[in-house]
Amino acid sequence: MRIGIVGCGYVADYYVECLKAYPQLKLVGVTDRDQDRARKFSLYYAIHQYSSLQEFLGDKEIDVVLNLTNPSSHFSVSRSCLEAGKHVYSEKPLATDLSEAGELVDLAQQRNLYIVSGPCSILGETAQTLWKALRNNLIGRVRLVYADLDEGPIHLMSCNKWRSKSGTPWPYEDEFDVGCVLEHAAYYISWLVAFFGPARTVTTFTSCLWPDRMTGLSSVKGPDFSVACITFASGVVARISCSTIASLNRSLSIFGDSGTLATDNAFNYRSPVYLDRGITFHSRWRDCPTNFPLWERLRRIRRGQRPWSVQRCPLVRSWKFNLRCAMDYARGVAELASAISERRPPRLSAQYSFHVNEVVLAIQNAAGASSTYKVLSSCDPVAPMPWAI
Repeated sequence: MRIGIVGCGYVADYYVECLKAYPQLKLVGVTDRDQDRARKFSLYYAIHQYSSLQEFLGDKEIDVVLNLTNPSSHFSVSRSCLEAGKHVYSEKPLATDLSEAGELVDLAQQRNLYIVSGPCSILGETAQTLWKALRNNLIGRVRLVYADLDEGPIHLMSCNKWRSKSGTPWPYEDEFDVGCVLEHAAYYISWLVAFFGPARTVTTFTSCLWPDRMTGLSSVKGPDFSVACITFASGVVARISCSTIASLNRSLSIFGDSGTLATDNAFNYRSPVYLDRGITFHSRWRDCPTNFPLWERLRRIRRGQRPWSVQRCPLVRSWKFNLRCAMDYARGVAELASAISERRPPRLSAQYSFHVNEVVLAIQNAAGASSTYKVLSSCDPVAPMPWAI
């Protein structure tokens, strides 16, 4: 499958490095609206550079486009790619406006093309291990989920000095304007939709608590804190919080009638999964519960092929991601390519991507006051990876 990249920004390095682990995916070339940035990127990786998006889309060698542009450009670029007859894998979200996301889904269906969006971490070993434990009923009926995606005060971490492997600066101004919800919430929402079915209602509170967080920036518009309670079709309720203020915390806890499943890091495909079948009772001498945790580290499911690992995966050297993250960015692209070749629906389908997009936008658009949103879209069940069944 021949791949082309639109957008040579900070995240593009991660995709290119991870694509090297998939010999069936051939990177044909790249383009960017900033041709100087595209030139530096193409020279660093020895990849062909297209002089414009029009030239890029006119190349019949390209089967799948990776849309790695700024979120505000996702809709226009993806639409152009679909109109040119290309399948699309978009960085999250599909679009920053729900009607535009729906237009992309409809256009792809009309053209008999695939469009999906990241994140693809539901395809990782940690998510698949959690999912198998749930299917095997290890904790009984699930009632409640706590999910946290707190990145810490990024603006105090010299983020204006971060550089990708090819030398591209981290776009901190864009990141802060987009906010923590669009940037991070989908990492766990995509898991929960796969685990517990489509979301039905979203009750949210979202705010920008630190608008003047960095000198040299005008007032930041994007949220830096949000909390949402989501009710799923199965009856499960999840509380998910995001922030770029609170201390680093990417943990997930799933509470069932007979135990708890937990993991520490949504961004790490090798994060251990723990099963707690602890005993809780009330002491005779004091009116408070006493808990005796009986933790068990579950054996992580591995792919049938050579297991992916942090050591083998050629991740970019970056303080922000390399020390605290181990994601295979190309796994979703590989799954899409397999779906195209096998003429089957992709696991990260257009409807699934749209549904996750709607839930994230419901949180993003809460605009301060608490509000309850009834989710309009739905999606078919997601199939587990074949090596995780």
